[in-house]
Amino acid sequence: MKILLLGKTGQVGFELHRVLSPLGTLVAPDRKALDLSDEDAVSAYLAACRPDLIVNAAAWTAVDAAEEQTEAARRLNQELPAQLAAYAAAASCRLVHYSSDYVYPGTGTEPWTENSPTGPLNTYGRTKLAGDEAVMSSGADYLIFRTSWVYSARGNNFMKTMLRLAQSRSELSIVADQIGAPTPARLIAQITTLGIYNRLDAGVYHLAARGETSWHGFAREIFRMAREAGVSLALVPDRVHPIPTRDYPTPATRPLNSRLNVARLEQALKVRLPDWQSQLALTLAEYLEK
Repeated sequence: MKILLLGKTGQVGFELHRVLSPLGTLVAPDRKALDLSDEDAVSAYLAACRPDLIVNAAAWTAVDAAEEQTEAARRLNQELPAQLAAYAAAASCRLVHYSSDYVYPGTGTEPWTENSPTGPLNTYGRTKLAGDEAVMSSGADYLIFRTSWVYSARGNNFMKTMLRLAQSRSELSIVADQIGAPTPARLIAQITTLGIYNRLDAGVYHLAARGETSWHGFAREIFRMAREAGVSLALVPDRVHPIPTRDYPTPATRPLNSRLNVARLEQALKVRLPDWQSQLALTLAEYLEK
């Protein structure tokens, strides 16, 4: 099987690049080899590569910047998935694509299921949903994994930002009314590989660590584990202050409820996804080993 991996330099793409090789011949062009913003270049690459499986980890993930750079976000999050799905349908190959909790309206307190009504609050969420809908209506054999609060030991993410700030500041205020499940890119890659290997039925699945927390709770656990690992922090433990979203305005509106029900994926793969705390411990250990 020839596997085409797109977005290999991103957090999820990097982890996929490490685990997909046993499934077949892996082709993973970087930005120099393939400009994903160029529709014609993508079409030519697909025609030359002729993959049996496309794993699309490429996306516009700068949520606030998407409010201004709408066309760039639309190209990567909407038009590229549509283009890949059209090719997959015509060539009878499978497409794996990644989506986001941001496709939901962020209301209430119940975890969203794959059948919950969508209602994005910002440009990023709207472009991701449009990409999902294009894939679902394409006639292709597809897997869409919707995930939340992605981070890893590399790249730019919340865990690394918190550690950096905690080494120079004695006090921090962090949003405490947005609730979700921090999910490491490594877990996403591992479950993706399991889904591909086991020929998971086509459809949309939620892929996130179990449990829930706020950004404030996530940060406190990062700091606690870092201290236990011997990291010196300037941050005073009782000066990690919880604040509401309204006190931390951003260009893009954030959902308050990012909880994802993962039962469908667990039942399909006959697994139990790990809790976010154990995954944080693994990811933090990997980062600190560097």
